[in-house]
Amino acid sequence: MSKKRTSTLLNAVLIALFVFFSANLSAQYQKQSTESKSDFWQNVQFGGGLGLSFGNNYTDISVSPSAIYNVNEYFSVGLGAQYTYVKQKNLYNSNLYGGSIISLFNPLPEIQLSAELEQLRVNVKGIGNNSGYENNFWNTGLFLGAGYRNGNVTIGARYNVLYKEDQGAYSDAFMPFVRFYF
Repeated sequence: MSKKRTSTLLNAVLIALFVFFSANLSAQYQKQSTESKSDFWQNVQFGGGLGLSFGNNYTDISVSPSAIYNVNEYFSVGLGAQYTYVKQKNLYNSNLYGGSIISLFNPLPEIQLSAELEQLRVNVKGIGNNSGYENNFWNTGLFLGAGYRNGNVTIGARYNVLYKEDQGAYSDAFMPFVRFYF
């Protein structure tokens, strides 16, 4: 065989090997990226809460959806949204809306610790004898909580460490909760 023919044959083999390995590596990369996309959604849970309270002179309706990503069996992070309508007959009605950043820690399967930073816009408008009253403000809450977890449900309490009496959206720093995630 001549040198030229050997060189051409060697180049052809090298090109064939390069194409083969490039295609193989590309196929493996695409397979991994497809798997990682599906792994992400397998670790996402949706949930939240609904609240209804009615009385002779009082109405409170609350909707708070959220989604969390389970980083591992112990730790989750997520986002939440909230809307609440409150009406006190002949005094005021208010709309509260906003969002939150949620982190959950499960040191044991039955115990859930939580931290939630919440930012709400509060719009209060007087009605009846208070028709001239209006108060619009932002309310920030940092809730630390603990609860008992059974499957997809957690029952517990949380405490707003930024709470100031007679200021803000909440009448108390301590709040019970029921949390659902599916």
